[in-house]
Amino acid sequence: MNIWTENSIKLANQKNYLDLLYKIYPMSINLRRELSDSAAKAIETHFNNKDNLSLLKILLKNDIFPLKDSYVAYLKKDNSAIDRNPLTVDRLSGMLYELGLDEIIERSSAPKETNRQIGPLFRQWIQNGSLGVKVTENSNEFLNYDGNIVLNSYDEAKKEFAEKYLGYSHNKGLDFIAKFNNKYVIAEAKFLTDFGGHQDAQYADAISTLKTNLKPTKYNVIKIAILDGVLFINCGMKTSKSIRSDFDDSEIILSAVLLRDFLFSL
Repeated sequence: MNIWTENSIKLANQKNYLDLLYKIYPMSINLRRELSDSAAKAIETHFNNKDNLSLLKILLKNDIFPLKDSYVAYLKKDNSAIDRNPLTVDRLSGMLYELGLDEIIERSSAPKETNRQIGPLFRQWIQNGSLGVKVTENSNEFLNYDGNIVLNSYDEAKKEFAEKYLGYSHNKGLDFIAKFNNKYVIAEAKFLTDFGGHQDAQYADAISTLKTNLKPTKYNVIKIAILDGVLFINCGMKTSKSIRSDFDDSEIILSAVLLRDFLFSL
């Protein structure tokens, strides 16, 4: 296990880890989605009239559909399928009527899930200058800057830069690129809020970037994984066990809380 991984685990289990992490990933109060008066009125009218097609079509236009159903995403992407599949329309409509008008309105204006807010927070933390060095979105400035600097453009732009200059050929975008002491650091950053499912997939994404092979270039490139959350708890779950046993001393996994210390140690 790398010393930075070891220190991250110690930090999470012995100190005020969550208080420190909140500075990077501040969770705002989830405001409800807005449902316009006209949309709410139309939903009420179609519901009362038992107009299955019209009810389904207006609900599919909203950000959130009031039912969890595996066929909804398809209908959202191809509205013409609504007219071609009357049995699916009737099935979903029956579930909506059983749900009731008040609950349909309530669910259609539900807050965004916290997990969907996390992505931009790391980038914003970097943009705020939290690492104590220059931050730029300009790849040419980043490449030619004589000093420590972070490239904080969007993920795809960072991926393109890494492909062009740093030998990166992985099919994932990058959350982090920095240059410290003429060493280039690339990483994905993930905050894992739970175990299983999508969260395990997020972990796998970050690890696949850590383990990807780089093509030789004239630059000194260091791959790391910036991971936070429940994986640091020693509880026997898949990611918790993996971070403690699947990596050697050369593979650097660390908390974002320790990122600044790591960079200035290079």
